[in-house]
Amino acid sequence: MTRRRRRFRGAGAAAGLAAVLAALAVAAAAGGQTQSAAPICTPEALDASARLPDTTLTVTPAPGARDAMPQTQISLLGVAPARIAQISVSGSISGAHAGRLAPYSQGDGESFVPARPFQPGETVTVSGAVGAPAHRVSYSFIVGDPDPIARLPESGEPGGKPGTVLHFRSAPGITPAALTVTRTSQQGRRDGDIFIAVYPGPGSMGPAIFDPTGALVWFHTLPRDTFATDLRVQRYRSRPVLTWWQGTISHHGFGFGEGEIYSNSYRHIATVRAGDGLTEDLHELTLTPDGTALISAWKPLYCDLAALGGRARAAVYDTVFQEIDIKTGLVRYEWDSLEHVALSASYMPAASASPAWPYDWFHLNSVEPAGDGALLVSSRATWAVYDVDAATGLVRWQVGGREPTYGSAAPLFAWQHDAQPLGPDLFSVFDNGGPPSTFAHSSGAVVRVDPATASASVIKTVAIPTPIFAQTQGDLQRLPDGSWWIGWGNVNESSQVAANGRQLFEAHTPAGSETYRSYRFQWRATPTHPPQLALARTASGSLRAYVSWNGATNVAAWRIESGSSASSLRPSGPAIERGGFETKLAAPRGAAYVAAEALAANGRVLAATNAIPAPR
Repeated sequence: MTRRRRRFRGAGAAAGLAAVLAALAVAAAAGGQTQSAAPICTPEALDASARLPDTTLTVTPAPGARDAMPQTQISLLGVAPARIAQISVSGSISGAHAGRLAPYSQGDGESFVPARPFQPGETVTVSGAVGAPAHRVSYSFIVGDPDPIARLPESGEPGGKPGTVLHFRSAPGITPAALTVTRTSQQGRRDGDIFIAVYPGPGSMGPAIFDPTGALVWFHTLPRDTFATDLRVQRYRSRPVLTWWQGTISHHGFGFGEGEIYSNSYRHIATVRAGDGLTEDLHELTLTPDGTALISAWKPLYCDLAALGGRARAAVYDTVFQEIDIKTGLVRYEWDSLEHVALSASYMPAASASPAWPYDWFHLNSVEPAGDGALLVSSRATWAVYDVDAATGLVRWQVGGREPTYGSAAPLFAWQHDAQPLGPDLFSVFDNGGPPSTFAHSSGAVVRVDPATASASVIKTVAIPTPIFAQTQGDLQRLPDGSWWIGWGNVNESSQVAANGRQLFEAHTPAGSETYRSYRFQWRATPTHPPQLALARTASGSLRAYVSWNGATNVAAWRIESGSSASSLRPSGPAIERGGFETKLAAPRGAAYVAAEALAANGRVLAATNAIPAPR
């Protein structure tokens, strides 16, 4: 039977209706500030190059763009800072702009950061000299008219039925939603830990790692109504790190937040934030070998949609990706969907779009380096995957959608997520298939592109015996052994399928929960924080110890130490095999102080808890 679930819509219908009405009022008032009755948001020329003629300089905002934000910086990429000179920036309304030139840590460019914002609707002219001998350059762009939509944050649901939330005596602040494994296999047990971030509840919000049995490995508790998405293992400065997005999620379908990078000892390394006056969205956080991050952001702008059957005074989401220099926080490059794809390419209707609910025409949900200077971009609302030239921003080819470069107009996938390059002319997507329903169920799809014959085809479908229809979110991950991991998005399940189609693994979080993406990775970590210990007396007077070490992956056993004082502890009893996230041990009944040691498989002491007094 096909399983269907509603998209999470917050805590209560009455509260949600009140919030929507308030948003409409705020947006209507803001709409009166738009600078023209029919504002134009599309560029002078569609899919124009961001590289200046006769140079290697890529600039954003791009020449001819009409969607720059007032707080934008001027990104100058592809030339050493020493070869960029005499930069002059002037607005047709605001006049000459002072600012600072800030170089990228990679040494291949710099940003002009204005001292004050530009004005909506004005033309900004940028001029300067590039190279040696100096080559004069000059170009212009237009600042868009931002739509200050009211934020409508989703609410968490921390409560839960018994068994749906984990609780630990030694770590009372760690209360994530439980993960239940319902199908397993030998192959499924050896393919690494499960990386997931559940919302809106039950339990606390935050990124979590579980082992293949469903036992918790690590959890990072976030404040209430702060959600996490896209927890995964990446590499930063050639080392494995944990990355995730965290922030608030709007009823509009995107996030306001930031990206986090943590080491394998769970130390904070860096926070990634969007630039150019935007806030980082939940849909993407991909690290590159160059010390940069590819992130997504949503830019609401007033826009005339009359030609699409909408209102002349409406608004649109210009969904973008930015490349952020992690060390400096500067925007190296920004790619705007409005500049490269026609609004008419969308499968979303424009008639209902308004300043309160902008036209979600593109819905960028992934961007990944694909080799050969290409970036693979997925647009849910155009049913298309785009191969983008990273140096110019030009779309080199499109698969899917209304006017594909390769393949026919018959849909290969619909409302898809998570386009991932698998090799030359080969990529995968998670094919949601709806809504509205286009296919009978959701699945993974592997697509081959053949430029020689201008064709594209699905060469493999990844599914499970019991079909699932995931309306939103989801991902497809190829594992090193050739099997496939599927995160089912708004359906609270994750599955693993062998290369031959046999289902190897399935796990689910509590009913009503969802996750943007889930993954499997091999993970080894030793926390810098110490293990935690709790003691309790039984009714008979026996002393029980409960011990855990959040995030540790190499603990094989625990050993109790006890004594008459905190400074006179001695081992008492044999080592006890680790029993999941929290292990229960017996402590000497008469001990005055107790501690516990974490042991590796060879018996080496990894760390010890603080000694605590035994309860009377």
